[in-house]
Amino acid sequence: MDDALHRPARLSRIKRTAGAVGFEMSSSDQTGALLSVLAASKPSGNLLEIGTGLGAGVAWILEGMNLDAHLTTIEINGGWAAMARSEFAGEERVEFVCADAHAWLDAYTGPAFDLAFVDWRAGKFAQLDQLIGLLAPGGIYIVDDLIPQATWPEDHPERIARFWDEWPRADMVAVPIGWASGLLIGAKS
Repeated sequence: MDDALHRPARLSRIKRTAGAVGFEMSSSDQTGALLSVLAASKPSGNLLEIGTGLGAGVAWILEGMNLDAHLTTIEINGGWAAMARSEFAGEERVEFVCADAHAWLDAYTGPAFDLAFVDWRAGKFAQLDQLIGLLAPGGIYIVDDLIPQATWPEDHPERIARFWDEWPRADMVAVPIGWASGLLIGAKS
């Protein structure tokens, strides 16, 4: 019952590439399928992903987006960003940004986001208030990797504990979900 009903066509190739280069942090199919549904709920939306990795999240988000929606995805690792950008060459609905997401958030002055998927530290463990401030009313905030994983660095449980200290929030309606890698989904009130 937890399997995705549909998988993006590019996903198998992205996962093969991830295996070949030893990248173990791609979003699970469960998280990805949920991202598709949430992206579909924001027609013509301005969407954000922090932590592109090799592009698994991008594939899932694009699967749900309509033709008028736009996704900005940020990755600090130049090699990973280049592989993801190459995989989606010609896809005009997505902008790949190779940058430190902390600095990018500080400099961002564009329109509010209708959905933000945070799969990295900026916007989750740092700059949470700043990112939520960039959400439109009703904007969706989703983070994953909140349940212990084999890939976690030693200091990660401490970051997770500090993250949970920020919730509940008066400006968000949110629910933690002990599913996939552990999620929190919220909507800006």
